[in-house]
Amino acid sequence: MNSTLTNPTSSDVAAQNGASRVNYLTPLANILESKDAYVLEAEMPGVNKDGLEITVENGELTIVGRRAAVEVRGRELYRESRATDFRRSFELDPSIDTTKISAKIDQGVLTLTLPKAEAVKPRKIAVS
Repeated sequence: MNSTLTNPTSSDVAAQNGASRVNYLTPLANILESKDAYVLEAEMPGVNKDGLEITVENGELTIVGRRAAVEVRGRELYRESRATDFRRSFELDPSIDTTKISAKIDQGVLTLTLPKAEAVKPRKIAVS
């Protein structure tokens, strides 16, 4: 895949821009390649469609997921899970057609399909 999708060295974009530090989790990600597209899978347990924000700006793909607090039904004795935000950014190579990116989330796994631009797809040349 070379440099088509790369992860920035620092995940705290807000702190880089001089804003106050924001706490969030970095989702685990897998990136796969097929002939026509790249597929990015990001694990964000507890995040649903309404809690997602996906943007592409200046060649950077940013994923933000918000997990709401879980309703407590009884006296809370111990808690490890909490309401939290997930955030991760990837630099996109120009070979990706950003106008055709699609996304779906199922059971806490976000799947983004990043189609390759027609100009970079392999093609057969007919011999006459």
